[in-house]
Amino acid sequence: MAGLLFAAAFAGSFFITWLILPLIMGMLIKSGFVRPNFRNEEVPLGVGLVFFLSALVVIMVGRYFGWLENNAYTFLFAVGTTGLFGLVDDVFGSRHASGLKGHFKKLLYEREMTTGALKALAGGFVALMVSLELGEGSGIYRGLYILVNTLMIALSTNAVNLLDLRPGRAGKGFLVFAVLMIILGTGNTQLFFLAVIAGSLAAYLPLDLQGRAMMGDTGSNMLGMTVGYVAVHVLSLPVKLAYLLFLIGFHLLTEKYSLTKIIENNKFLNFIDMLGRK
Repeated sequence: MAGLLFAAAFAGSFFITWLILPLIMGMLIKSGFVRPNFRNEEVPLGVGLVFFLSALVVIMVGRYFGWLENNAYTFLFAVGTTGLFGLVDDVFGSRHASGLKGHFKKLLYEREMTTGALKALAGGFVALMVSLELGEGSGIYRGLYILVNTLMIALSTNAVNLLDLRPGRAGKGFLVFAVLMIILGTGNTQLFFLAVIAGSLAAYLPLDLQGRAMMGDTGSNMLGMTVGYVAVHVLSLPVKLAYLLFLIGFHLLTEKYSLTKIIENNKFLNFIDMLGRK
């Protein structure tokens, strides 16, 4: 039954995204919300809006028929809020600072709030709220669970955001994480949310790979939040700790080295990165 529900969520989200995607892109182009991609071609930015819109419709249907619990609203809040602050970064952001370290140096030493720092702070508080809602652990262990879950969600969100430097890269990263979550959390009802976002991504991804649209931080934040949200619900504590260590290592690596150069210098990673790209 769960498998059929997940398949229906994926298919429904795919169809809705396929239906509204031209309308959203047309709206963004007409409003002038276009930016040069890495090939310096003007394409619409923030097209990742479709992820939230499709999820909103599918989850509303799920709630109507009683397939989902109240935590569906927590998921929508988390994804919608991180998408909103991603949109703020897409609209008002500059490249005067980069990376978490760069944004927080601006904030702490120069007393300057960048959109990147605002996005990170907001994402951290959203992650904390989700962790508090989860209510794992008791007594002295409750704080440990809250800390681990909060870091997992916040760093997952930023990890997918860091991937969004070339067409399709963030989407592929999300799909890799999604496969791992499906394997480790088989049958868990929280995978419904993963299926919803994956369905929308599947409809959108060809445009991204062709360099005709950019999801922006709007979309990559939603993908990363989805990964983090599902991870804290489906993984056991030992696996959570291992995953958290991976995320910390990934962030330390990308603060010191160029992720694009690492990928280009690895034949396997470069093959995956170029797969499907125009």
